[in-house]
Amino acid sequence: MSLDNAVDPSVPPSGTGCVECDAVGGWWLHLRRCAQCGHIGCCDDSPAKHATAHAKATGHPVIRSFEPGEEWFWSYATSEFFESGPELAPPANHPVGQPVPGPAGRVPADWQQQLDPG
Repeated sequence: MSLDNAVDPSVPPSGTGCVECDAVGGWWLHLRRCAQCGHIGCCDDSPAKHATAHAKATGHPVIRSFEPGEEWFWSYATSEFFESGPELAPPANHPVGQPVPGPAGRVPADWQQQLDPG
């Protein structure tokens, strides 16, 4: 699969955290960015798995990591991993000072027990 048809490099990210978790006061482990519309959602190891839910609901097949220092892409459509891809509109990641898991003040003390065991 080519990333070309599933990526819009001009669209900025929707924010600095998972849209749905922020709306309900939730938390996440890692963040993923929809490469087509910029939606920021939480990863599949996070309790709510909003990035995957967004891809299923919209048909947007490609995400990019929204973690500092990570440039990889993933295609839900083909289960392909890409070490890199087109440069997307900034910012490329959540703020470096934002903790992982995050956001600060909303992560429960027993967060490790709440993660998907995979």
